Amino acid sequence: MIPEKIKIRDGEFPDEPGVYLMKDETGTVLYVGKATSLKRRVQQHFLRPHSRLIEEMTQKVREIDYIVKGSALEALILEANLIKYYYPYYNTLEKDNKSFLYLVFTNEAFPKPLLIRGKDLSPDPKAYLTTFGPYTSARSLRASLDWLRGIFPWSTCEPGQKKACFYTHIGLCPGVCIGMADEKAYRKVIRNLVAFFDGRKEEIVRVLKKDMLVASKEQRYEEAAKIRNRLFSLEHIKDIALLKREDEKVDMIRSDEAPIGFHGRIEGYDISHVSGKATVASMVVFEGGQPAKAEYRKFRIKTVEDVNDIASMRETLMRRFRNDWRHPDIILIDGGAGQVHVVEDVLHHLNIQIPVIGMAKGPDRKKTELICTQKHEAICRAGEEHIRLLTQVRDEAHRFAITYHRKLRSRQFLEE
Repeated sequence: MIPEKIKIRDGEFPDEPGVYLMKDETGTVLYVGKATSLKRRVQQHFLRPHSRLIEEMTQKVREIDYIVKGSALEALILEANLIKYYYPYYNTLEKDNKSFLYLVFTNEAFPKPLLIRGKDLSPDPKAYLTTFGPYTSARSLRASLDWLRGIFPWSTCEPGQKKACFYTHIGLCPGVCIGMADEKAYRKVIRNLVAFFDGRKEEIVRVLKKDMLVASKEQRYEEAAKIRNRLFSLEHIKDIALLKREDEKVDMIRSDEAPIGFHGRIEGYDISHVSGKATVASMVVFEGGQPAKAEYRKFRIKTVEDVNDIASMRETLMRRFRNDWRHPDIILIDGGAGQVHVVEDVLHHLNIQIPVIGMAKGPDRKKTELICTQKHEAICRAGEEHIRLLTQVRDEAHRFAITYHRKLRSRQFLEE
């Protein structure tokens, strides 16, 4: 419990996302932290301090202030801005300032957001349009950027390429690489992204609403619809699962415990095509051991030519986690080691921790060997006890993929 000698704003902490400020008897800010739940997170500092440094700091705290935010993502951004403003003693002691991560926007025709360690920041004041940070959590920042890219698509490639990059195909890059992007429109996107990290979300919402009305009046309905979707995402920010897991210090799988994910949400994936033509992917969902058909999704593969199930699986998972759908406890792939590795590569790139199980097809789809990488061997061992359920998920993913593939082939045949 928090000692009675400590003054708390309004006498208690809300069970909401936000930022808290630990102060000493003079009102000096000692520490700034973010939380998905202010009530739970602040109490953890006193019940289970995660380091001797924090335990020392809590002895000096006499007042705790807080600011409620609409989401953990907005709390993450405010935390960095407040650390930069107050430069709290225990934040800077907890981590060498040169090891903190900073978000910079490059100073070029098509600016890029980059993540750079403090020790690698350029001393040239003209090197960046602006700089944000320091950020205490690199993984949370990367996860936030991946989510925000769906609202503010930016480029990470160089102009003058012969082929469009992968992110152009899935709508996360406006096509700078092949000269599709308008420089003025692109800079407007970057200005909105900068404003978001500056904590000016309401200002962005006002501007986007105005732009949507103008586009609608001028009968540019497709553009108006895109703006509407961005507005919806901004006004309904949901906590990124990674931020919540990191904040609450929850490990999805512990080496000395049997995983419980088989009783939760399992997502099964399969690829279907005929000689690389009309390639599609399926995503089926089981919850509590039962199909949740309203959660099923299908994907028409856009970036892969010819037969390449591994590349198709990569595109599928990148597109799936671009959406703000609830994350599964386990991912089941209809395939072998190659497919398992590519899915884990995607998850690693997105800083998402979800165990992956492969199920090799074998002759006549009767083989039920489970395939996991070394770090998830415990998952495969536990999965043997749930082989009937996993087989059901695998078969349902295959059925759903085949059904969509046949429908697509029939449509193509009629159009020929």
